[in-house]
Amino acid sequence: MQTAMTRTGKASAGLATACALLATSTGLAQSTPPAKVEAPAEDWLQLFNGRDLTGWTPKISQHALGENFADTFRVQNGVLQVRYDKYQKFDGQFGHLFYRTPYSYYRLVIEYRFVGEQAPGNPGAWAFRNSGVMLHSQDPRTMTRDQDFPISIEAQFLGGKSDGKPRTTLNVCTPGTEIVVDGSLYPEHCLNSTSKTFDGDQWVRAEMLVLGAGQITHIMDGQKVLEYSLPQFGGGVVNRHDPKAQPTGELIEGGYIALQSESHPIEFRKVALLNLAGCMDRNASNYRPYYVKSEPSTCQYARPAATP
Repeated sequence: MQTAMTRTGKASAGLATACALLATSTGLAQSTPPAKVEAPAEDWLQLFNGRDLTGWTPKISQHALGENFADTFRVQNGVLQVRYDKYQKFDGQFGHLFYRTPYSYYRLVIEYRFVGEQAPGNPGAWAFRNSGVMLHSQDPRTMTRDQDFPISIEAQFLGGKSDGKPRTTLNVCTPGTEIVVDGSLYPEHCLNSTSKTFDGDQWVRAEMLVLGAGQITHIMDGQKVLEYSLPQFGGGVVNRHDPKAQPTGELIEGGYIALQSESHPIEFRKVALLNLAGCMDRNASNYRPYYVKSEPSTCQYARPAATP
């Protein structure tokens, strides 16, 4: 999503709402990420199976939910590809590929790379080597046919232009949402990370730590490159949406994950998630030490042996 865009119509009432949220949600706003506990490899959910689009549903602007217009999203040689070779022109047909399950507390790892050239009729230079993953997204079934972006938090991926100038990746953009940075609502649509620049077609590993309506952290090479908190509905930079899907001022506890198509070809070879919500009772068989959100209803206990 475009980086150099300032929000319009941000009222002082919105700032007052954020202050109230901060005052009543101190635990969320000031919480720090949990110590990283290594999870068994089998606990990671491979959202992309390396074979096909099982579990994923496309929603492309100007098309119905589930229509994979012009074979935009496809899998070849174990890689999930976003392609535009069957488009006559891009023409604002922004697309998103939604995973079937919503999540709230999790670690997400994505390995991606940009390739090729922008589609004809692309939205402009800002979309060059520009894509991302949408976090806390609205249910795709609540999107209108011609809506451009889902109401969500975007972890933005940018590729360098090989011109010697810095262009960070793992930034954040906020279509139809707001975030809090350093205790205040951030006034612009996108915020850059402190990552290095990745030129060319190299694979990039991005990690996001998402803690419900509290804190979201972007990580590269094991280092924090961006952090913000209190994701909430509000703001602009989303068009032709149903206003009922944007209850301004409400915190966003969770939502869907979606990979973006924004006019530049991109590939994904890994999309893996570690759920951080589950049973936190040490007596349960499915207890995990890395969980940070308790869900007692998921606990499983061994049945006592039958009496002879």
